[in-house]
Amino acid sequence: MSLLAACPDDGKTGPVLAAEAPAGGAPLAAPGSGAAPLVDPAALQDLGEQLNSAAVAKGFARDYAQMWDRRYEALATALDRRDQAAALDAALSLKTSSSMVGGLRLAELAADLEEAIRSGHLAEAASRLDDVAARGSETVDELQFSYILWER
Repeated sequence: MSLLAACPDDGKTGPVLAAEAPAGGAPLAAPGSGAAPLVDPAALQDLGEQLNSAAVAKGFARDYAQMWDRRYEALATALDRRDQAAALDAALSLKTSSSMVGGLRLAELAADLEEAIRSGHLAEAASRLDDVAARGSETVDELQFSYILWER
């Protein structure tokens, strides 16, 4: 499903079934895996409805994608410095913003990091940075491919 179909601006277009989505995008979830989808299109649709503007929701998703590298770097730097407060701030920012754009797997991973950081297990959290980098890149790629973020 594309974001344009999920959050129509003109009110005349309805959601597109997943089977109608363009080929080549990252799978939302492995069939039967029970895993959260990589990106849940309903989250951006809900955000657009809450804001009464699909365009604002798409803009938020576009900004999220553009800020990914900075968010990751803030988290990695804080963990490298063993700065618990900064690491917690970065993990919370990642969790919240990922949830808002429907990046459920990344939000779950950020929640795990939050728990480790709150418990003072910074080395454990740092050991997950490769997973965070991979999941973040996949999430941004899915948003860019499936939700046509770069068109205005």
